[in-house]
Amino acid sequence: MGPLAGLKIVEFAGIGPGPFAAMLLADLGAEIIRIDRKEASGLGLDRPLQYDYSLRNRTTIQLDLKSPAGKDFALRLIDRADALMEGFRPQVMERLGIGPEVCLERNRRLVYGRMTGWGQSGPLAEVAGHDLNYIALTGALHAIGREGQPPAIPLNLLGDYAGGSLYLVVGMLSALLECKASGRGQVVDGAIVDGVASLSTQLHGALKAGLLNHERGTNFIDSGSHFYDVYECADGKWISIAAVEPKFYTLLLRLLEVDIDTPQYDRASWPAAKVKIAQRIRTRTRGEWTRLLEGTDVCFAPVLDLDEAPEHPHMKARGIYVEVAGELQPGPAPRFSRSAPAAPTQGVVATPQTVQELLRGWLDDEVIEQARDSNLF
Repeated sequence: MGPLAGLKIVEFAGIGPGPFAAMLLADLGAEIIRIDRKEASGLGLDRPLQYDYSLRNRTTIQLDLKSPAGKDFALRLIDRADALMEGFRPQVMERLGIGPEVCLERNRRLVYGRMTGWGQSGPLAEVAGHDLNYIALTGALHAIGREGQPPAIPLNLLGDYAGGSLYLVVGMLSALLECKASGRGQVVDGAIVDGVASLSTQLHGALKAGLLNHERGTNFIDSGSHFYDVYECADGKWISIAAVEPKFYTLLLRLLEVDIDTPQYDRASWPAAKVKIAQRIRTRTRGEWTRLLEGTDVCFAPVLDLDEAPEHPHMKARGIYVEVAGELQPGPAPRFSRSAPAAPTQGVVATPQTVQELLRGWLDDEVIEQARDSNLF
């Protein structure tokens, strides 16, 4: 089920953007076998499988890729795959003997997806890094935060997942579509610095047009304005207001019963206007403001925490959160009118008893049985 049903992908286990990209493809129906190392990663990030939501909808087999038998078995799977995904530093897969040149020679239609922070080339390509470093280099981190404060760290949503996972998925799906016409696979170089720079395209244009400046917290979309910000309520909880358009801004002032007589986009008046709105917001609780403003065109939403979000009526009505093996988590996105994907299932690690069923359709029974007899997994 799902628009990607029938697509076979081999995923080599990693952290962050790689597993999340694989989850997105698996959520939409791709059949993915995840190959993990037998030893612990040593990252200090290991957690019970039922809480690693990004591993859902696929089964993991553990292989020693440094052994000839393990490498050969992985290559046999790659021979039958439409695509491969890996997130190691450049040249790691080549040293293991399963780099793009080897794999594409065996399977000319293979789309070989590579996920890194710095990319496959450039002076920093083989240097260690994480989300924070990548978004710092693109200029995006510098632009996020309040006036007079250090750059604000946007979790790892901007780098790992937006600039990384989503761009890798777009690249792989594009290459798979092109392969239908050409009959040839190719390498997709998914780099977080590339993706985050691409996400910043509009900001670069706004900067050149004089609509944005380098001083964070002074622009209308970065907390500089009084009509696009978050405000603390009487109960210590927060609300968000984004009344950018004049008609929405006029409605906001009317419902808040706040008098601001300067033009909306007069930057010099923003600090004083923000004080007025902040003082007004602190007179009521978040619930009271929600009852007054939600559902109007002031562009409003309460600031919910991760436990509150699934309980909001809108989120419930759309069924955004689903239960997977007893755990509530965000469901697949986007949605499809005809080829809707199946409900997510919890990720599992294959056992000798389950691996034959998993690999049926990929490899011959004889190959699977030989691997089991040799304790390969």
